[in-house]
Amino acid sequence: MKARVHVMLKDGVLDPQGAAVKHALGTLGFTGVDAVRQGKVIELDLADGTPEAVIGEMCEKLLANMVIESYRVEVL
Repeated sequence: MKARVHVMLKDGVLDPQGAAVKHALGTLGFTGVDAVRQGKVIELDLADGTPEAVIGEMCEKLLANMVIESYRVEVL
């Protein structure tokens, strides 16, 4: 089975990479971009039947920094 984990900075945490992307889009002539938040996507190939709770444990122990990031699991 496959799972996709979306990791993003929590609301209120400064996102310097997102700010840099927003600035770059403006310099390229793209208008109307109010904000950019940048995150990461992690794809996992897992044994069939792996419980979603185990994937959550992986996220909380390694894949996401729970102090400043949140995650969402998508089982494919």
